[in-house]
Amino acid sequence: MPNRATTTVGRTPNHLEPPSTHSTPTPRKHRARPLSWAGRDYLIQTGATVVGGLGNAGAPIATAFALLRMGGGAAEIGYVTGARLAAIVLFLLIGGALADRLPRHRVMVAANLGNALSQALLAALVLTGSARLWQVVLLAAANGIGQAFYAPAAEGMIMESVEQEQAPRAFALFRTALNSSLIAGAALGGALVAVVGPGWVLALDAATLAAAGALRVLLRDPAPAGPPEQRAGDPEASREAAPGMLADLREGWREFTSRRWLWAVVVQYGVVNACLIAAESVLGPIVADQRLGGPRPWGLVNAAMGAGLVAGGLLMVRWQPRRLLLAGTFGILLFAAPAATLAAGASLTTIGCAMFASGVGGTVYGVCWMIALQQEIPAASFSRVAAYDWCGSVALAPVGTAAAAPLAGGLGLNGALWACAGGMTLLSLLVLAVPEVRRLARASALPPTVGGAAEAVPSGAQAAA
Repeated sequence: MPNRATTTVGRTPNHLEPPSTHSTPTPRKHRARPLSWAGRDYLIQTGATVVGGLGNAGAPIATAFALLRMGGGAAEIGYVTGARLAAIVLFLLIGGALADRLPRHRVMVAANLGNALSQALLAALVLTGSARLWQVVLLAAANGIGQAFYAPAAEGMIMESVEQEQAPRAFALFRTALNSSLIAGAALGGALVAVVGPGWVLALDAATLAAAGALRVLLRDPAPAGPPEQRAGDPEASREAAPGMLADLREGWREFTSRRWLWAVVVQYGVVNACLIAAESVLGPIVADQRLGGPRPWGLVNAAMGAGLVAGGLLMVRWQPRRLLLAGTFGILLFAAPAATLAAGASLTTIGCAMFASGVGGTVYGVCWMIALQQEIPAASFSRVAAYDWCGSVALAPVGTAAAAPLAGGLGLNGALWACAGGMTLLSLLVLAVPEVRRLARASALPPTVGGAAEAVPSGAQAAA
Protein backbone atom coordinates (compact mmCIF):
# COMPACT_ATOMS: atom_id res chain seq x y z
CA MET A 1 0.00 0.00 0.00
CA PRO A 2 1.50 3.42 -0.94
CA ASN A 3 2.35 5.88 1.80
CA ARG A 4 0.22 8.90 2.47
CA ALA A 5 1.60 12.25 1.27
CA THR A 6 3.15 14.38 3.96
CA THR A 7 0.93 17.17 5.19
CA THR A 8 1.73 20.89 4.72
CA VAL A 9 0.30 21.87 8.08
CA GLY A 10 2.93 23.62 10.16
CA ARG A 11 5.43 24.22 7.32
CA THR A 12 7.21 27.56 7.05
CA PRO A 13 6.42 29.85 4.07
CA ASN A 14 9.79 28.99 2.48
CA HIS A 15 8.58 25.41 2.09
CA LEU A 16 5.16 26.20 0.64
CA GLU A 17 4.66 24.82 -2.83
CA PRO A 18 2.00 25.68 -5.35
CA PRO A 19 -0.70 23.08 -5.51
CA SER A 20 -0.17 20.63 -8.32
CA THR A 21 -1.98 17.51 -9.27
CA HIS A 22 1.30 16.08 -10.53
CA SER A 23 3.33 16.54 -7.34
CA THR A 24 4.98 13.38 -6.00
CA PRO A 25 4.24 12.53 -2.35
CA THR A 26 7.26 12.53 -0.09
CA PRO A 27 7.83 8.96 1.00
CA ARG A 28 8.24 8.12 4.66
CA LYS A 29 10.76 5.61 5.87
CA HIS A 30 9.30 2.44 7.25
CA ARG A 31 10.56 1.05 10.48
CA ALA A 32 10.32 -2.65 11.01
CA ARG A 33 7.47 -3.37 13.38
CA PRO A 34 8.62 -5.28 16.45
CA LEU A 35 7.49 -8.90 16.27
CA SER A 36 6.32 -8.34 12.69
CA TRP A 37 6.62 -12.10 12.16
CA ALA A 38 4.31 -12.85 15.10
CA GLY A 39 0.71 -13.43 14.16
CA ARG A 40 -2.39 -12.51 16.12
CA ASP A 41 -2.86 -16.01 17.56
CA TYR A 42 0.75 -16.19 18.75
CA LEU A 43 0.47 -12.86 20.58
CA ILE A 44 -2.87 -13.81 22.17
CA GLN A 45 -1.58 -17.20 23.28
CA THR A 46 1.62 -15.71 24.71
CA GLY A 47 -0.30 -12.97 26.52
CA ALA A 48 -2.78 -15.47 27.97
CA THR A 49 0.08 -17.68 29.15
CA VAL A 50 1.76 -14.76 30.91
CA VAL A 51 -1.50 -13.79 32.63
CA GLY A 52 -2.16 -17.35 33.76
CA GLY A 53 1.46 -17.82 34.85
CA LEU A 54 1.33 -14.87 37.22
CA GLY A 55 -1.36 -16.58 39.28
CA ASN A 56 -0.15 -20.15 38.87
CA ALA A 57 3.31 -19.37 40.24
CA GLY A 58 1.94 -18.16 43.56
CA ALA A 59 -0.68 -20.91 43.96
CA PRO A 60 1.69 -23.68 45.22
CA ILE A 61 3.08 -21.31 47.87
CA ALA A 62 -0.43 -20.37 48.95
CA THR A 63 -1.59 -23.98 49.05
CA ALA A 64 1.39 -25.07 51.14
CA PHE A 65 0.89 -22.29 53.70
CA ALA A 66 -2.85 -22.93 53.80
CA LEU A 67 -2.14 -26.55 54.73
CA LEU A 68 0.39 -25.47 57.36
CA ARG A 69 -2.15 -23.10 58.90
CA MET A 70 -4.64 -25.97 58.98
CA GLY A 71 -2.18 -27.86 61.18
CA GLY A 72 -0.69 -29.98 58.42
CA GLY A 73 2.94 -30.69 57.64
CA ALA A 74 5.20 -32.26 55.04
CA ALA A 75 3.01 -35.37 54.74
CA GLU A 76 -0.14 -33.35 54.02
CA ILE A 77 1.67 -31.22 51.45
CA GLY A 78 2.90 -34.45 49.86
CA TYR A 79 -0.64 -35.85 49.66
CA VAL A 80 -1.89 -32.75 47.87
CA THR A 81 1.08 -32.58 45.50
CA GLY A 82 0.81 -36.29 44.78
CA ALA A 83 -2.91 -36.06 44.02
CA ARG A 84 -2.32 -33.35 41.44
CA LEU A 85 0.60 -35.17 39.84
CA ALA A 86 -1.25 -38.51 39.72
CA ALA A 87 -4.23 -36.85 38.02
CA ILE A 88 -1.94 -35.32 35.40
CA VAL A 89 -0.35 -38.68 34.60
CA LEU A 90 -3.69 -40.52 34.48
CA PHE A 91 -5.47 -38.05 32.18
CA LEU A 92 -2.65 -36.81 29.93
CA LEU A 93 -3.23 -39.38 27.20
CA ILE A 94 -6.95 -38.62 27.07
CA GLY A 95 -6.12 -34.91 26.93
CA GLY A 96 -3.71 -35.48 24.06
CA ALA A 97 -6.25 -37.51 22.09
CA LEU A 98 -8.95 -34.86 22.53
CA ALA A 99 -6.58 -32.07 21.55
CA ASP A 100 -5.97 -33.83 18.21
CA ARG A 101 -9.70 -34.40 17.61
CA LEU A 102 -11.08 -31.00 18.67
CA PRO A 103 -9.99 -27.41 18.07
CA ARG A 104 -7.09 -27.03 20.46
CA HIS A 105 -7.96 -23.57 21.71
CA ARG A 106 -11.40 -24.79 22.83
CA VAL A 107 -9.77 -27.55 24.88
CA MET A 108 -7.49 -24.94 26.45
CA VAL A 109 -10.37 -22.59 27.27
CA ALA A 110 -12.34 -25.41 28.93
CA ALA A 111 -9.26 -26.44 30.94
CA ASN A 112 -8.60 -22.85 32.03
CA LEU A 113 -12.17 -22.34 33.17
CA GLY A 114 -12.25 -25.69 34.96
CA ASN A 115 -9.05 -24.86 36.84
CA ALA A 116 -10.38 -21.39 37.64
CA LEU A 117 -13.45 -22.99 39.21
CA SER A 118 -11.43 -25.47 41.30
CA GLN A 119 -9.12 -22.72 42.55
CA ALA A 120 -12.07 -20.45 43.34
CA LEU A 121 -13.67 -23.24 45.43
CA LEU A 122 -10.38 -23.82 47.26
CA ALA A 123 -10.00 -20.09 47.89
CA ALA A 124 -13.53 -19.91 49.34
CA LEU A 125 -12.86 -22.86 51.65
CA VAL A 126 -9.59 -21.35 52.88
CA LEU A 127 -11.02 -17.86 53.35
CA THR A 128 -13.97 -19.16 55.35
CA GLY A 129 -11.75 -21.42 57.46
CA SER A 130 -13.76 -24.52 56.52
CA ALA A 131 -11.16 -26.33 54.39
CA ARG A 132 -10.47 -30.00 55.17
CA LEU A 133 -7.58 -32.08 53.90
CA TRP A 134 -9.76 -34.37 51.78
CA GLN A 135 -11.31 -31.34 50.09
CA VAL A 136 -7.92 -29.86 49.27
CA VAL A 137 -6.76 -33.24 47.89
CA LEU A 138 -9.84 -33.56 45.65
CA LEU A 139 -9.50 -30.00 44.35
CA ALA A 140 -5.79 -30.55 43.70
CA ALA A 141 -6.69 -33.64 41.66
CA ALA A 142 -9.27 -31.61 39.73
CA ASN A 143 -6.60 -29.01 39.04
CA GLY A 144 -4.31 -31.77 37.75
CA ILE A 145 -7.02 -33.05 35.40
CA GLY A 146 -7.35 -29.55 33.94
CA GLN A 147 -3.60 -29.36 33.45
CA ALA A 148 -3.61 -32.77 31.74
CA PHE A 149 -6.08 -31.49 29.14
CA TYR A 150 -4.41 -28.11 28.79
CA ALA A 151 -0.75 -29.09 28.32
CA PRO A 152 -0.91 -31.22 25.12
CA ALA A 153 -3.26 -28.74 23.45
CA ALA A 154 -1.05 -25.79 24.41
CA GLU A 155 2.09 -27.36 22.94
CA GLY A 156 0.33 -27.96 19.65
CA MET A 157 -1.30 -24.54 19.58
CA ILE A 158 1.77 -22.37 20.10
CA MET A 159 3.66 -24.09 17.31
CA GLU A 160 0.71 -23.89 14.91
CA SER A 161 0.53 -20.11 15.30
CA VAL A 162 3.81 -19.27 13.50
CA GLU A 163 5.58 -20.32 10.33
CA GLN A 164 8.10 -23.12 10.75
CA GLU A 165 11.09 -20.91 9.91
CA GLN A 166 10.10 -18.58 12.78
CA ALA A 167 9.48 -21.41 15.25
CA PRO A 168 12.86 -21.20 17.08
CA ARG A 169 12.51 -17.47 17.71
CA ALA A 170 8.82 -17.80 18.54
CA PHE A 171 9.21 -20.57 21.10
CA ALA A 172 12.28 -18.93 22.68
CA LEU A 173 10.35 -15.70 23.19
CA PHE A 174 7.35 -17.64 24.45
CA ARG A 175 9.48 -19.44 27.03
CA THR A 176 11.12 -16.16 28.07
CA ALA A 177 7.74 -14.51 28.61
CA LEU A 178 6.41 -17.53 30.50
CA ASN A 179 9.45 -17.83 32.77
CA SER A 180 9.42 -14.11 33.49
CA SER A 181 5.79 -14.30 34.55
CA LEU A 182 6.55 -17.29 36.78
CA ILE A 183 9.38 -15.44 38.52
CA ALA A 184 7.23 -12.36 39.05
CA GLY A 185 4.24 -14.47 40.10
CA ALA A 186 6.24 -16.43 42.66
CA ALA A 187 7.67 -13.26 44.19
CA LEU A 188 4.25 -11.57 44.25
CA GLY A 189 2.53 -14.70 45.56
CA GLY A 190 5.01 -15.11 48.41
CA ALA A 191 4.62 -11.48 49.44
CA LEU A 192 0.82 -11.60 49.26
CA VAL A 193 0.64 -14.79 51.32
CA ALA A 194 2.52 -12.98 54.08
CA VAL A 195 0.40 -9.81 53.81
CA VAL A 196 -3.18 -10.91 53.03
CA GLY A 197 -3.08 -14.68 53.54
CA PRO A 198 -3.14 -17.72 51.22
CA GLY A 199 -6.87 -17.61 50.49
CA TRP A 200 -6.66 -14.34 48.59
CA VAL A 201 -3.67 -15.58 46.57
CA LEU A 202 -5.70 -18.63 45.53
CA ALA A 203 -8.55 -16.30 44.57
CA LEU A 204 -6.09 -14.27 42.47
CA ASP A 205 -4.99 -17.47 40.73
CA ALA A 206 -8.62 -18.27 39.91
CA ALA A 207 -9.07 -14.78 38.46
CA THR A 208 -5.94 -14.99 36.28
CA LEU A 209 -6.97 -18.41 34.98
CA ALA A 210 -10.40 -17.08 34.06
CA ALA A 211 -8.77 -14.09 32.33
CA ALA A 212 -6.42 -16.39 30.40
CA GLY A 213 -9.39 -18.49 29.27
CA ALA A 214 -11.23 -15.35 28.15
CA LEU A 215 -8.23 -14.27 26.08
CA ARG A 216 -8.02 -17.67 24.43
CA VAL A 217 -11.64 -17.40 23.32
CA LEU A 218 -10.32 -14.78 20.87
CA LEU A 219 -8.09 -17.33 19.15
CA ARG A 220 -9.13 -18.39 15.67
CA ASP A 221 -11.12 -21.57 15.22
CA PRO A 222 -9.04 -23.83 12.94
CA ALA A 223 -10.30 -27.18 11.83
CA PRO A 224 -9.29 -30.07 14.08
CA ALA A 225 -5.82 -31.34 13.27
CA GLY A 226 -6.74 -35.01 13.30
CA PRO A 227 -7.20 -37.84 13.26
CA PRO A 228 -6.51 -38.12 9.52
CA GLU A 229 -9.70 -40.09 8.79
CA GLN A 230 -11.72 -37.06 9.86
CA ARG A 231 -9.96 -34.73 7.43
CA ALA A 232 -10.15 -36.65 4.17
CA GLY A 233 -13.04 -37.41 1.86
CA ASP A 234 -16.70 -36.81 2.47
CA PRO A 235 -17.35 -35.34 5.93
CA GLU A 236 -20.32 -37.58 6.67
CA ALA A 237 -18.52 -40.73 5.60
CA SER A 238 -15.43 -39.67 7.48
CA ARG A 239 -17.47 -39.09 10.62
CA GLU A 240 -18.89 -42.60 10.40
CA ALA A 241 -15.48 -44.13 9.74
CA ALA A 242 -13.67 -42.10 12.40
CA PRO A 243 -11.88 -44.35 14.90
CA GLY A 244 -12.50 -44.22 18.62
CA MET A 245 -10.24 -42.70 21.22
CA LEU A 246 -8.41 -45.96 21.90
CA ALA A 247 -7.55 -46.20 18.21
CA ASP A 248 -6.32 -42.61 18.36
CA LEU A 249 -4.10 -43.45 21.33
CA ARG A 250 -2.72 -46.53 19.56
CA GLU A 251 -1.89 -44.39 16.55
CA GLY A 252 -0.17 -41.85 18.78
CA TRP A 253 1.77 -44.66 20.46
CA ARG A 254 2.95 -45.88 17.06
CA GLU A 255 4.11 -42.36 16.21
CA PHE A 256 5.91 -42.16 19.56
CA THR A 257 7.63 -45.57 19.48
CA SER A 258 8.58 -45.45 15.79
CA ARG A 259 11.16 -42.75 16.47
CA ARG A 260 14.05 -44.02 18.55
CA TRP A 261 15.36 -40.52 19.29
CA LEU A 262 11.95 -39.58 20.69
CA TRP A 263 11.40 -42.35 23.22
CA ALA A 264 15.11 -42.47 24.14
CA VAL A 265 15.12 -38.81 25.18
CA VAL A 266 11.79 -39.16 27.01
CA VAL A 267 13.08 -42.15 29.02
CA GLN A 268 16.29 -40.27 29.78
CA TYR A 269 14.44 -37.13 30.83
CA GLY A 270 12.02 -39.11 33.01
CA VAL A 271 14.91 -40.43 35.12
CA VAL A 272 16.70 -37.07 35.11
CA ASN A 273 13.51 -35.33 36.22
CA ALA A 274 13.08 -37.76 39.12
CA CYS A 275 16.67 -37.08 40.26
CA LEU A 276 16.18 -33.34 39.80
CA ILE A 277 13.01 -33.25 41.90
CA ALA A 278 14.61 -35.35 44.64
CA ALA A 279 17.63 -33.03 44.75
CA GLU A 280 15.94 -29.64 44.49
CA SER A 281 12.50 -30.19 46.00
CA VAL A 282 13.33 -32.53 48.89
CA LEU A 283 17.05 -32.56 49.68
CA GLY A 284 17.79 -28.96 48.67
CA PRO A 285 15.52 -27.31 51.27
CA ILE A 286 17.08 -29.52 53.99
CA VAL A 287 20.56 -28.33 53.00
CA ALA A 288 19.29 -24.74 52.99
CA ASP A 289 17.84 -25.15 56.47
CA GLN A 290 20.95 -26.79 57.89
CA ARG A 291 23.76 -24.92 56.14
CA LEU A 292 22.63 -21.92 54.13
CA GLY A 293 20.52 -20.02 56.65
CA GLY A 294 16.95 -21.06 55.91
CA PRO A 295 14.27 -20.25 53.35
CA ARG A 296 15.44 -16.74 52.41
CA PRO A 297 18.79 -17.80 50.84
CA TRP A 298 17.07 -20.80 49.27
CA GLY A 299 14.62 -18.44 47.68
CA LEU A 300 17.52 -16.36 46.32
CA VAL A 301 19.20 -19.30 44.61
CA ASN A 302 15.87 -20.38 43.14
CA ALA A 303 15.44 -16.86 41.81
CA ALA A 304 18.86 -17.30 40.18
CA MET A 305 17.54 -20.39 38.41
CA GLY A 306 14.56 -18.37 37.21
CA ALA A 307 16.92 -15.71 35.88
CA GLY A 308 18.78 -18.47 34.05
CA LEU A 309 15.55 -19.62 32.42
CA VAL A 310 14.96 -16.10 31.11
CA ALA A 311 18.60 -15.70 29.99
CA GLY A 312 18.36 -19.03 28.16
CA GLY A 313 15.29 -17.78 26.33
CA LEU A 314 17.11 -14.64 25.21
CA LEU A 315 20.03 -16.80 24.08
CA MET A 316 17.80 -19.06 22.00
CA VAL A 317 16.25 -16.07 20.22
CA ARG A 318 19.65 -15.56 18.57
CA TRP A 319 21.27 -19.00 18.64
CA GLN A 320 19.91 -21.70 16.34
CA PRO A 321 21.97 -24.85 16.92
CA ARG A 322 22.22 -27.15 13.94
CA ARG A 323 22.06 -30.42 15.91
CA LEU A 324 18.93 -29.92 17.95
CA LEU A 325 19.02 -32.90 20.31
CA LEU A 326 22.78 -32.74 20.77
CA ALA A 327 22.50 -29.13 21.95
CA GLY A 328 19.48 -29.99 24.10
CA THR A 329 21.30 -32.87 25.78
CA PHE A 330 24.21 -30.63 26.72
CA GLY A 331 21.59 -28.33 28.24
CA ILE A 332 20.33 -31.23 30.37
CA LEU A 333 23.90 -31.93 31.54
CA LEU A 334 23.77 -28.59 33.36
CA PHE A 335 20.89 -29.92 35.51
CA ALA A 336 23.42 -31.79 37.66
CA ALA A 337 25.30 -28.63 38.67
CA PRO A 338 23.03 -27.55 41.60
CA ALA A 339 23.01 -31.02 43.21
CA ALA A 340 26.80 -31.25 42.87
CA THR A 341 27.43 -27.84 44.46
CA LEU A 342 25.00 -28.61 47.30
CA ALA A 343 26.78 -31.92 47.95
CA ALA A 344 30.20 -30.25 47.85
CA GLY A 345 29.23 -27.71 50.51
CA ALA A 346 29.82 -24.80 48.12
CA SER A 347 29.12 -21.18 48.98
CA LEU A 348 25.76 -19.56 48.38
CA THR A 349 27.19 -17.63 45.42
CA THR A 350 28.50 -20.81 43.79
CA ILE A 351 25.19 -22.59 44.30
CA GLY A 352 23.38 -19.59 42.80
CA CYS A 353 25.66 -19.72 39.74
CA ALA A 354 24.95 -23.44 39.39
CA MET A 355 21.21 -22.80 39.59
CA PHE A 356 21.54 -20.06 36.97
CA ALA A 357 23.40 -22.45 34.65
CA SER A 358 20.73 -25.09 35.23
CA GLY A 359 18.04 -22.60 34.23
CA VAL A 360 19.90 -21.71 31.03
CA GLY A 361 20.26 -25.42 30.23
CA GLY A 362 16.57 -25.99 30.87
CA THR A 363 15.52 -23.41 28.31
CA VAL A 364 18.09 -24.58 25.75
CA TYR A 365 16.74 -28.12 26.08
CA GLY A 366 13.09 -27.00 26.04
CA VAL A 367 13.41 -24.89 22.90
CA CYS A 368 15.47 -27.48 21.00
CA TRP A 369 13.07 -30.24 21.99
CA MET A 370 9.99 -28.35 20.89
CA ILE A 371 11.56 -27.45 17.53
CA ALA A 372 12.47 -31.11 17.00
CA LEU A 373 8.91 -32.21 17.77
CA GLN A 374 7.39 -29.59 15.48
CA GLN A 375 9.76 -30.54 12.69
CA GLU A 376 9.42 -34.32 12.94
CA ILE A 377 5.90 -35.06 14.25
CA PRO A 378 2.87 -34.82 11.93
CA ALA A 379 0.48 -32.08 13.00
CA ALA A 380 -2.43 -34.55 13.06
CA SER A 381 -0.90 -36.50 15.95
CA PHE A 382 1.19 -33.80 17.63
CA SER A 383 -0.86 -33.48 20.81
CA ARG A 384 -1.04 -37.25 21.34
CA VAL A 385 2.75 -37.52 20.99
CA ALA A 386 3.13 -34.55 23.35
CA ALA A 387 0.92 -36.38 25.86
CA TYR A 388 3.15 -39.47 25.75
CA ASP A 389 6.13 -37.14 26.13
CA TRP A 390 4.59 -35.53 29.22
CA CYS A 391 3.67 -38.91 30.71
CA GLY A 392 7.16 -40.29 30.31
CA SER A 393 8.72 -37.11 31.66
CA VAL A 394 6.69 -36.91 34.88
CA ALA A 395 5.78 -40.54 35.60
CA LEU A 396 8.89 -41.15 37.74
CA ALA A 397 8.67 -37.85 39.62
CA PRO A 398 6.74 -39.38 42.56
CA VAL A 399 9.38 -42.11 42.76
CA GLY A 400 12.10 -39.49 43.07
CA THR A 401 10.19 -37.67 45.79
CA ALA A 402 9.51 -40.88 47.74
CA ALA A 403 13.05 -42.23 47.36
CA ALA A 404 14.84 -39.03 48.45
CA ALA A 405 14.47 -39.56 52.20
CA PRO A 406 15.49 -43.27 52.23
CA LEU A 407 18.42 -42.43 49.97
CA ALA A 408 19.57 -39.71 52.35
CA GLY A 409 19.15 -42.13 55.25
CA GLY A 410 21.35 -44.74 53.59
CA LEU A 411 23.99 -42.57 51.91
CA GLY A 412 23.79 -39.43 54.00
CA LEU A 413 22.60 -36.08 52.71
CA ASN A 414 25.73 -35.39 50.66
CA GLY A 415 25.83 -38.95 49.33
CA ALA A 416 22.22 -38.72 48.16
CA LEU A 417 22.92 -35.43 46.39
CA TRP A 418 26.02 -36.89 44.69
CA ALA A 419 23.91 -39.88 43.60
CA CYS A 420 21.33 -37.54 42.04
CA ALA A 421 24.03 -35.52 40.27
CA GLY A 422 25.69 -38.71 39.02
CA GLY A 423 22.42 -40.17 37.80
CA MET A 424 21.58 -37.03 35.82
CA THR A 425 25.04 -36.91 34.26
CA LEU A 426 25.15 -40.61 33.41
CA LEU A 427 21.73 -40.64 31.74
CA SER A 428 22.56 -37.53 29.73
CA LEU A 429 25.74 -39.15 28.41
CA LEU A 430 24.11 -42.51 27.73
CA VAL A 431 21.40 -41.01 25.52
CA LEU A 432 24.14 -39.69 23.23
CA ALA A 433 24.88 -43.32 22.32
CA VAL A 434 21.70 -43.23 20.21
CA PRO A 435 22.85 -42.12 16.72
CA GLU A 436 19.58 -40.31 15.94
CA VAL A 437 19.98 -38.15 19.03
CA ARG A 438 23.42 -37.02 17.88
CA ARG A 439 22.46 -36.52 14.25
CA LEU A 440 18.94 -35.08 14.17
CA ALA A 441 19.42 -31.73 12.45
CA ARG A 442 17.36 -28.61 12.08
CA ALA A 443 15.47 -28.76 8.78
CA SER A 444 17.05 -25.55 7.48
CA ALA A 445 20.47 -26.97 8.35
CA LEU A 446 20.18 -30.12 6.23
CA PRO A 447 22.97 -30.25 3.61
CA PRO A 448 21.88 -29.30 0.08
CA THR A 449 22.03 -31.71 -2.83
CA VAL A 450 23.64 -30.91 -6.19
CA GLY A 451 20.35 -29.52 -7.41
CA GLY A 452 20.14 -27.13 -4.48
CA ALA A 453 17.17 -28.77 -2.79
CA ALA A 454 17.23 -30.09 0.74
CA GLU A 455 18.44 -33.61 1.22
CA ALA A 456 15.68 -36.08 0.44
CA VAL A 457 15.10 -37.22 4.02
CA PRO A 458 11.66 -35.76 4.80
CA SER A 459 10.63 -35.23 8.37
CA GLY A 460 7.35 -36.59 9.63
CA ALA A 461 5.68 -33.20 9.27
CA GLN A 462 7.00 -32.79 5.72
CA ALA A 463 5.81 -36.27 4.75
CA ALA A 464 2.33 -35.52 6.11
CA ALA A 465 2.22 -32.29 4.11
